[in-house]
Amino acid sequence: MSHEMTLRVYYEDTDLAGIVYYANYLKFIERGRSEWLRALGIDQLRMQRETGHVFAVRRVEADYLRPARFDDLLTLQTALAQASPARIVVVQEVRRGDQLLFTARVTVACLDGQGRPVRLPAMLRTAIDD
Repeated sequence: MSHEMTLRVYYEDTDLAGIVYYANYLKFIERGRSEWLRALGIDQLRMQRETGHVFAVRRVEADYLRPARFDDLLTLQTALAQASPARIVVVQEVRRGDQLLFTARVTVACLDGQGRPVRLPAMLRTAIDD
């Protein structure tokens, strides 16, 4: 139930010292969650068009352990930690080789067009139950 992707740190991701700006890790892990969902067969645009449902981050617990730097090649791993009828919790890690740089535990809720919680799509429930 985990997914891995790689990404390169570009100059635009860093501060003047060439270190990844802290908020950019949130962008990195957002990409990781999107790719994880895609790998599970979830088309978020189609889901939104057909049902009006979207995913929204409800909570992020993040630990910045070591800095990533300009031109680093990073591996981002996303894994399901738990699921309830209307939300999922994923654990995400960013590594440079064997070094763990960043970890996050992210709670994501499924919402309708008015921002109210709704059940997770059946396709996602099936994918994460397998």
